[in-house]
Amino acid sequence: MEPPDRPPRPVAIARRTAALLLLAAAGASADYSARPEVVEYMAQLASAHDFDRYWLKGVFATANKNEDVLAKISKPAEKALVWHQYRRIFIKERRIDDGVAFWRQHRDTLDTAAAEYGVRPAIVVAILGVETSYGRIKGSYPVMDALSTLAFDYPRRAKFFRGQLTEFLLLAREESEDPFAFKGSYAGAMGYGQFIPSSYRSFAVDFDGDGKRDIWRNVPDAVGSVANYFARHGWRGDAPVAVQVRLGDPGAGELATTGLDLDHTVAALRARGVTGAERLPATAKAALYKMETEDGFEYWLALHDFHVITRYNRSAMYALAVYQLSEAIKARFDG
Repeated sequence: MEPPDRPPRPVAIARRTAALLLLAAAGASADYSARPEVVEYMAQLASAHDFDRYWLKGVFATANKNEDVLAKISKPAEKALVWHQYRRIFIKERRIDDGVAFWRQHRDTLDTAAAEYGVRPAIVVAILGVETSYGRIKGSYPVMDALSTLAFDYPRRAKFFRGQLTEFLLLAREESEDPFAFKGSYAGAMGYGQFIPSSYRSFAVDFDGDGKRDIWRNVPDAVGSVANYFARHGWRGDAPVAVQVRLGDPGAGELATTGLDLDHTVAALRARGVTGAERLPATAKAALYKMETEDGFEYWLALHDFHVITRYNRSAMYALAVYQLSEAIKARFDG
């Protein structure tokens, strides 16, 4: 017999469960709750976070494996494309114009966030532009399905996504939401700024003071949350994000990295023949990146705030795209 304090399943879960019964009758298998590793995971959730076991079983019986999620996670653009191909996706006239329009429409909010968090509006606008085209494309995947698929059917990063699944279920409980009400990207990122669940719980803010953190429909919350994320990750705003440089000595090209750490100083790079960064502090930590263009290669010297952008998405191409988009938007906004 079920305990009397068992919470009722949300209507959405009940409806989806009925649909799954039809799938089962047709020979399809979509019930995560019966898989041994999921049973063990649910027991851990119940023990560590006081989740109701019956509620968890209902949720995982309702979650669907999504093959499209697995296909997309296996071929992210940052790994499939070279720089000029990747850049072409994000640095477009429409995205620049839409960024200027978004900035003008929400100028007061962006200025308030800049004053509170020290992150200039152009960077926040560029993040929203790259992530969701300023909220136009937030993702259509049920987050519960996406994270369940990646947690239990994507072994290479299963540990990470099980952690995000836990964070997501905690988030849904904290926000008093049905876990199937959330939609986002194929990797479980949500809202204007595409926060993964752990980022939502740690960095999302109620920027307009209405008592709820809503990064899906509420622009002030979305803007404030992105600015807070950067501030909490050490954004300084006191130096260029990146500077295009030249190699006075071709041998300096061997210092170019594919990693994300700032492994050199500006002085050390200059000493090896990197030119074009003479105005930067000699002691500043830096990294050198080699980016493939249609006509060859270009070199970029990345500084502290570039590294902060890679905390949002662990890709040097992503950080450079955000920076270049922010510069293009700012130039047009100021012009």
